[in-house]
Amino acid sequence: MWMMYVIGFIASLGLALGLTPLVKKFAFKVGAVDVPNARKVHTKIMPRLGGLGIFLSFVITLLLLLPFLPETVSAREMNFIWAFLVGGTITVLLGALDDRFDLPAKLKFVIQIATACVVVFGFDIRIEFVNIPFHTYSALETWVGIPFTILWIVGVTNAINLIDGLDGLAAGVSGIAIATIAVMALVMGNVIVGLLCLLLLGSILGFLYFNFHPAKIFMGDSGALFLGFCLALLSLLGFKQVAIVSFLTPLILIGVPLSDTMFAIIRRWMQKKPIFSPDKGHLHHCLRELGFSHRQTVLIIYGIAAFFGVLAVIQSSAAMYNANWVTFVVICVMVFFLQIGAEVIGLIGKTKRPLLNFLSRLRMKVGAERGSK
Repeated sequence: MWMMYVIGFIASLGLALGLTPLVKKFAFKVGAVDVPNARKVHTKIMPRLGGLGIFLSFVITLLLLLPFLPETVSAREMNFIWAFLVGGTITVLLGALDDRFDLPAKLKFVIQIATACVVVFGFDIRIEFVNIPFHTYSALETWVGIPFTILWIVGVTNAINLIDGLDGLAAGVSGIAIATIAVMALVMGNVIVGLLCLLLLGSILGFLYFNFHPAKIFMGDSGALFLGFCLALLSLLGFKQVAIVSFLTPLILIGVPLSDTMFAIIRRWMQKKPIFSPDKGHLHHCLRELGFSHRQTVLIIYGIAAFFGVLAVIQSSAAMYNANWVTFVVICVMVFFLQIGAEVIGLIGKTKRPLLNFLSRLRMKVGAERGSK
């Protein structure tokens, strides 16, 4: 099986390197391009549809490897593969059409819900059990598990789009999250999820060669939505038992887009702006305003994504052994660094720094007490 992992990773990487330039020419030919405006960083017309290169590399490699899967692969795991392929195909087609025609947001949302329903009802993929921290595994009623699964798929599918603002950012963050899931899946013996992750990782790295700054092609919605869909399924099912998930682990895995979205909502609410109104207060915008270059900003966010990945691995391991004290430590560390980071960078606002102000007053108080002694 290890040989299949290696061959699959190399094949998907090679295909992405070969197919992405062809996708670039196709994007220009059909007019799927990104025109610069006041909110965008790039200054020239760029081809989109880069997600097609990722998708085709992944699918071609997977289909070639399917006949060689070990006989120990269960019918449920094969069902998951086909759900992954069908749902991913619908998602990437939706993204590709949006890259070309700029579809209305409501239409995209409806199709995403329909896609999630296909996965849930057509292939019976849903959350059946959940491990809530400081609690044992709990079975979910069907009426709870189904809408929860649909909501998760749609939400995470769109999450990657929110951080797709700099060259190589969305692809790199997605790759780090998928690599983290691969590590957890392989350690826990989940052969299929491990294989899917490695094929995706190879495809992403091959594409990233053309997408890292200065980018020659953008992934567009075809890539952002597809990778978001992949993360949605893999983050829920990439563990030892299919359809059993630790409540915190998938949230940590998508920590970068999730926290950026959370702070954006808080920021707009405090500024009395519509929650869904666009602004330049996202993580990558704030880092650029602090003086970091394009590449430095992307690499910093890669580091943050890797930090979340490490926390996810620790939390997943703790959940397996019901080590609730580890979960508590992970939550405290994550919340502390999220708040400190948000205040330093200015994600909430330039003057909203309650924790930093508290720590500053505490330091001054301790210093004064030491001085009086």
